[in-house]
Amino acid sequence: MGVFSLFSLCNAFACALLSLWLFNPSALAKWLRGLDVDHAKKRIARIKDVKALAERHEVAAVLAEMIHKDGAGSWPPRANHHHPTWPVALQQYKEVYLELASLLPQATASLDDQVNIARIAEFRFRFRELLHERVNLNDVQQLLKAADAGRWDIFPRDMYNAFYCCIASSRHAYRWATIPVVQVAQLETEVKLPVELTEPWAYLQRHFGCVSESGNNTSNLVLNFDTEGRHIYKINTGMSPRILSGEEAFARIFHEVEVLGVPVYHDMVLAIIAFARNEKAACARHVASITSQLRLVLGSYFDNMHDQQIPLSVWLSHVQGFYGWGIGHYDEASDDWVKFDGLSGNQVLLFQALDAFLGIEQYLSPRDQERNVPARQRALCKALARHSFRKMLSETPKDENEARIVNDFNEIIKRLRTFRYAHRSRAKRYLSQPAPERLPMTAGKSLLAPSIDQSLQFLDEFMVKRISQTV
Repeated sequence: MGVFSLFSLCNAFACALLSLWLFNPSALAKWLRGLDVDHAKKRIARIKDVKALAERHEVAAVLAEMIHKDGAGSWPPRANHHHPTWPVALQQYKEVYLELASLLPQATASLDDQVNIARIAEFRFRFRELLHERVNLNDVQQLLKAADAGRWDIFPRDMYNAFYCCIASSRHAYRWATIPVVQVAQLETEVKLPVELTEPWAYLQRHFGCVSESGNNTSNLVLNFDTEGRHIYKINTGMSPRILSGEEAFARIFHEVEVLGVPVYHDMVLAIIAFARNEKAACARHVASITSQLRLVLGSYFDNMHDQQIPLSVWLSHVQGFYGWGIGHYDEASDDWVKFDGLSGNQVLLFQALDAFLGIEQYLSPRDQERNVPARQRALCKALARHSFRKMLSETPKDENEARIVNDFNEIIKRLRTFRYAHRSRAKRYLSQPAPERLPMTAGKSLLAPSIDQSLQFLDEFMVKRISQTV
């Protein structure tokens, strides 16, 4: 097909979609839902195949276990946020959060420290009081103990995931107590959270195998969508549609990455198995498929992380700060102060898995991985790294299939580098927005240098280093 014929075909398809939208919007919505259903069926089929492969290779076994135990049999992890199905003891948490949600944000933050101190104290007081009045901690503990004992009939995994998100969101709401985040909260070194938020957290973090007090990308973002794709725990209730849509669009990026990541994980497994069997033609097909799928994954980021979807004026003030942490506690065993940072895009599983599959050094330090990344996600990345075969390939292969594999690996690296260059540029624009109520801070690294210029230089060094490692 010639270029002009292809252009005409694409143009006709676009016109057909536009006509469908103008004259029969319900038909267009039905067609789009059909696409979603088709994609969901393919994703389910890939997950089933991973389970079938579990006995054939370690990577498949580790991935299948993660999907079963952390994902409640699905990926992205299934989270049952349907309130009426929760035991009464757990329902109180969600009801308290929703009741206080409108008190958390304000359109414009005060620059008066005393006003902010009072606002934070009042919010935390109301939060504590409602939790103390409504939550029966003994009943909650009995449910969590049942899960610890493997009684998932009493506390189903998808409900457990949703509760994990509920507690993580509640902890962040209590920690900051006001959105936008303000300087007096940033300068706190310790915040005594209510026992209703610390006791369940110990069980949850033990199950997921990470100790961070702040949670992670999975607990706060990926799990914050129900099985119908609805965004649950909002942080800007009552604010303008511009702020609300920006908040949700940002959260959806992280969920969508894992939706689009399922075919990538599946092809990683198949490529590794094929290479181990010296089936290079099959291996080449699966690596080529990863290359193709990566276009969709990165496209999702490029299509959403820009001013029209997530306004520059909204993200820093009404989104980013909530996912920070920057506080800690005194540890008697080590006689040291332990501080935890917040959420980071570097905790995203798909990109960690890609780095491991490619044989690239992990960005997060071993300490940060163990603190913030769920154990079964860490195990998957370690298994992928152990079976990474890229460095076993010849730089000048004579075999046609091996040459295809090498070329596709190079294309994957090229696309990851392009993505990281673009992320570096966009991060600077978003972090440079005026925020007079706060000190320079990222969610993942907490407080930075006193000036925004120094902070950006500090962050740029990390991003440049990551780009240089992507080879």
